[in-house]
Amino acid sequence: MASTLRAVAHDDRLSLVEHLTELRVRIVICLAAFVAATALCMVFNQDVLDVLNKPLTETVDAGNRDPIQQGASYDQDVAKTMQLNAALYRVLLAREDEPPVRKALLDAARENERVAKLAPEISARKPVTLGVSEPFLQTLKVSAYAGLLISLPIILFQIYAFVLPAFSPREKQIALPAMLVVPFLFIGGVVFGYFTVVPRAIEFLQNFNTDAFDVLIQAQPYYRFVLMLLIAMGLLFQIPVAIVAVTRVGIVTTAQLRHNRRYAILAIAVTAMLLPGQDPITMGMMMAPMYVLFEASILFSWLLDRRAGRAAPDDLEDLEDAEPEHVTIDRD
Repeated sequence: MASTLRAVAHDDRLSLVEHLTELRVRIVICLAAFVAATALCMVFNQDVLDVLNKPLTETVDAGNRDPIQQGASYDQDVAKTMQLNAALYRVLLAREDEPPVRKALLDAARENERVAKLAPEISARKPVTLGVSEPFLQTLKVSAYAGLLISLPIILFQIYAFVLPAFSPREKQIALPAMLVVPFLFIGGVVFGYFTVVPRAIEFLQNFNTDAFDVLIQAQPYYRFVLMLLIAMGLLFQIPVAIVAVTRVGIVTTAQLRHNRRYAILAIAVTAMLLPGQDPITMGMMMAPMYVLFEASILFSWLLDRRAGRAAPDDLEDLEDAEPEHVTIDRD
């Protein structure tokens, strides 16, 4: 088994075994990146969970607390009443001379103080678990999802690197810069999704029609929703790479993309509908960056076409200015 990857040129002819060997090595690299990222997330699982819980704690209205928070709030109010009663009993105790009354006031003050300490603090909103093993399983699943999220740029790079030798030298001039941009676009999509799409989606969904429901957020669907949404946003930010690649290779032209813009909008709407989050707010928040990226990709492709058009006449002039080669014919 090959332990390293050798550079494969466009005109190399590899056997089936060599292709499978390269594919196997790249799969091993992808798995190693995924396992390492998952292990890292498992070690720092509390930090990962805090990051994922932050949109939930910051976007839910205080008046729409779940039953657990409502109970804690009520207990806090009761605790404050108990503390006031205890203080009142101690004031009366200082003015009372009869031993039985003093003892009763002292017992009442101590009991009120004891009960006041039992009230739980109103903690930040967190997803709930229902099963015995669910906290462990959800931590493991979240670490795996987060590991996939972290390692996905490496996985995408390996996929592009595997198909890169099939490109011609001209196509490689386009593919190589695209491969370098892929991780940055993915990270940009994840950051945009975390700070923009996820908070707005949670704010809309969790504060919608709360008078008709006791809103409890279960851990499994919440973490799956957030992580799948982040992965989807990272992949959607690959649109510029795809559009620039197909226009530079010559599959479609920039003019065709501009002319068929309405079909692109329809495709963007269908894609947003199929992605996690079936509410109009989430769909709109995903459609907006997709359309902006589409238009920006068309503009960038047009600039590249214009630059190529300027370079073509210069190349033609150089060819015309070149002196013809003299051919000597031997008549003997």
